[in-house]
Formats: sequence, C-alpha cells, structure tokens
Amino acid sequence: MSSDSPVISVDDVSVHFSDSGGLFDLFSEDETVRAVDGISLDIGENDVVTLIGESGCGKSTLGKTIIGAQKPTSGSIKYRGQDIWEAKSERNPEIPFSDIRRSLQMIHQDPGSALNPNQRLLTTLMLPMKKWNPDLGRERRKERIFALLEKVGLSPAEDFVNRFPHQLSGGEQQRVVLVRSLLLNPDLILADEAISALDVSLRVEMMDLMLELQDLFGTSYLFISHDLSNARYIAEKSGGRIAVMYLGKIVEVGPIEQVIENPQHPYTKALKWATPNLYGDDGDETLPVREIDIPDPVNRPSGCHFHPRCPEAREVCRTQDPNLITTDGGHGARCYRADESHEYWDSPSIVDDEGELG
Repeated sequence: MSSDSPVISVDDVSVHFSDSGGLFDLFSEDETVRAVDGISLDIGENDVVTLIGESGCGKSTLGKTIIGAQKPTSGSIKYRGQDIWEAKSERNPEIPFSDIRRSLQMIHQDPGSALNPNQRLLTTLMLPMKKWNPDLGRERRKERIFALLEKVGLSPAEDFVNRFPHQLSGGEQQRVVLVRSLLLNPDLILADEAISALDVSLRVEMMDLMLELQDLFGTSYLFISHDLSNARYIAEKSGGRIAVMYLGKIVEVGPIEQVIENPQHPYTKALKWATPNLYGDDGDETLPVREIDIPDPVNRPSGCHFHPRCPEAREVCRTQDPNLITTDGGHGARCYRADESHEYWDSPSIVDDEGELG
C-alpha cells in the first residue's frame, strides 16, 4: 500500500441473505446465508489486493459491497472517510454518492455480457463519459477513447470503434471493458474473475496490461480469483497483498511472499497444495484437508468454520472462533496456530489416526 490514508475502509462488514423457502414452503423457517461475516480491510492509493478462495466463499459479494453495488447488513464501507451508504441517503454529504460510484468501477468476468450487443464500441464507450463528464465535448471524448484503445493494443482505434462486441475476440472484449472503466479515472477497480475466461497466455498479458495502466492512472485494484497462481502473479508484480477468504471470513491476509512462503492458516496451505507450480519439488503430496466439500453456508460449523476439514484441528477449534492474529509485518491469520502461546497447543486433537473427527 502506497498511502496511509485508505481509498476504501471496510469496517466489520457483514452481508446476510435470507431465504424463506418460497411460496410453496410457507411453514419453513427463514434460512440466513452469511455471505460476508465481519470483514475489515483497507485499500490504499495505487494499491493491489487479491482476494482468493473457493466458489461460494463470498468473494464476489464482498467485492460488490466494497464498490457500493451491494448494501451491507452491518458494518460500514467508507470512501475517503465518507460512509458510502450515508452519502446516498444524506442530502448534502461531504462526498456525493454519484462521485463515489464514478470513482469505484468494475470489470466483469464475462465481458461479452457486459457489452451491449446492439451498440458499436464508440457508442458504448461514449455513454459513461457523456453521463459523468457532460461538459466534455464530443471530439474531446473521442480523442480520449481513441488514445486509450491504442494504449491497450486495439489499433487502429478507428477500426475498432465501429465494431460490435461479437466482432471481437474474448481478449479484445476484455480490453474494451477495461478501457470503459478507466475512462472515468476511477480510484478503485473491482476485477471480479476478470481473466478467468481467457487462455493462460492471455491471462498473463491482461494482468501485465492492468498493472501498466495502473502506473499511468494511479488506480487501485481489488482482484478476485479462484486461481492462486493468478493471484500470486499480479500481487508479486505489483507488490500487493493477498487475502484468503473462507465461508464469509478472511482467514489469512498479508504480503504475497509471506502468505505463499509461510502460510499460517491450514486452508491457505490447502490452496497452495492444489496449485502444484507454487510448491516446486518440495511440495507435500498429502492432501492438507480431510474433506473436499465446503460446509453448508446456512448451517456453518461451530467454532472455527474450517475445523471439520482441518487436519490440525483441536478441541478448542470446535468451540471457539479465532480472531485475526496479525504480526508486525502485516501478515495475519485467523488461526490459533499463529499464536504460540494460545491454549490451542494444550488442547486435545479431535482428529484420529485415520484423519477422521474424534
């Protein structure tokens, strides 16, 4: 992080969804999905945070909440000190909600569905500029669009602006979506699985392009991925951080070299194990989890939510949910094993010799 003053400050944010069972299940009890559960995180100027975890862990919900597209159930999201949702409801906030939304942009996973199939690219790219920069003349808007298209490798821009989305490859569509977000000079871009649909070679090219443009625009990225190798690549090249998410909580966070080389949470070790090229020749061949399936997010385990899958689980893990334990280097883990003085070490194991819960 390059600044002590965060662009975004997430304070104890939770997002819960209620499922009553629908019209034909009138007598069922409401079931609450805790998609995001008490997360705190700061994103600074020109910062990169990569959010990694299995499908269904709450990554996308957290990302949308951070950029103001999803209202939190509790906690607060602040943009440069201004609570986002108070800005929307107050009459004269210090920072208007419209300015906040312009400053927080998103790149979708499927660029094809994010582009209007019936509009040429010039029209698609003109619309946000016309909305947010009404004082900018048409020719100035075109100049900016053409310059950015050339910058991302869509050259000659004069040819591309007259094309429809279906006339572009997946990589070209993703570049157009990136251009559209950058046209507004945002402070933060949420890239939600933005490269997962691309071939491996194009993924690296797209990540390099995003970081090159970061240097030009000074924007920050919240990069969401289920692929630890992608998260590692962009975090290493940017000097950013990685946050590991499990069942609505961040279970480990810190500089990429610390999280990858010295993971403190057993779930991070499992993600690393599942990405062979992260281990090299010294990798442990033993699967570092006891169960493959993620527990039901409605009926989550007691205590530490990872304990039914954890090969290091002890009795205290079954009954108590650990807080995030952070070292001076900013490396934090929500695991008792990160605290050498915790009662965990004197607590009996709940895993038998065959790896089953005792």
